[in-house]
Amino acid sequence: MRAVVLRQYGGPEALRVEKVPDPVAGPGQVLVEVAVAGVTFVETQVRADRGPRRAELPAILGNGVAGTVLAVGEGVDETLAGTRVVSTLNGYGGYAELAVASAGDLIPVPEGLSLEIAVALLADGRTAVGLARAAAPRPGEWVLVEAAGGGVGSLLVQLARAAGARVIGAASSAGKRELAASLGAELTVDYTDPGWTDVVRAATGGLDVVFDGVGGEIGAAAQELLKDGGRLSAYGMAGGPMTTPGPRVTAVPWPQTDLRELSRAALAEAVAGRLRPTIGAVLPLESAAEAHAAIESRAVRGKTLLVP
Repeated sequence: MRAVVLRQYGGPEALRVEKVPDPVAGPGQVLVEVAVAGVTFVETQVRADRGPRRAELPAILGNGVAGTVLAVGEGVDETLAGTRVVSTLNGYGGYAELAVASAGDLIPVPEGLSLEIAVALLADGRTAVGLARAAAPRPGEWVLVEAAGGGVGSLLVQLARAAGARVIGAASSAGKRELAASLGAELTVDYTDPGWTDVVRAATGGLDVVFDGVGGEIGAAAQELLKDGGRLSAYGMAGGPMTTPGPRVTAVPWPQTDLRELSRAALAEAVAGRLRPTIGAVLPLESAAEAHAAIESRAVRGKTLLVP
């Protein structure tokens, strides 16, 4: 099969398509014909050897895929063959034509939902649903969503707005701010502008909730905009260290919920028309390096996908 192989840590150019042996489903596993694979910011960090985990090289990156079950391993229900599914892969194996997944991780893709949307919601959808459940925005509250034009951020804008909150979308480019506004953000700000916090403070008088997917200086500045007792949901560090909640704010913990249940909930919201992932780019495997470079430069709005 064709796969994107990482043989040494480095820049995006370290990702190269090669012919490798087909994987085989073992006990408790299935073989999936990959129709589409998700690309995440964390995977760009792993490729560069500065991520939360270290890959054992050579490696095929890619944690989330959607496709059709081709074969099942020992102990797996044979009727799964032919089923459209979306699944995580424990971090590796997705940038390929075929992938092995644990049968217990499979989520059937509902009728009427494309595989592209399903995989776009697999990780980002469950993250956004989990964060929104935990922070629980309420009608009339002011909510700031950082990286509001990204995969998770664009979903959080929709979920907060659906809860009746007044949403501010913060993003670094005009295109991403336009996207946030189209999804329901009442106000958008450029957090690379030194005066962005003054704009937010003047408009709101203080925030009730901050969804901090950036960290670093931006996360720290956003935290200062919270009212006393305001809720800080810190979940990312794309711009620096994870934000440490100060004494004035309430830290929002990740909900103790099964991840598959959160993914299924995100898919159900999409089927119902209440959640729409933004797919910024769909690229062939040969363009994996381009996909990583675009994500690192923050040039892509929404989710980036690879197709074999």
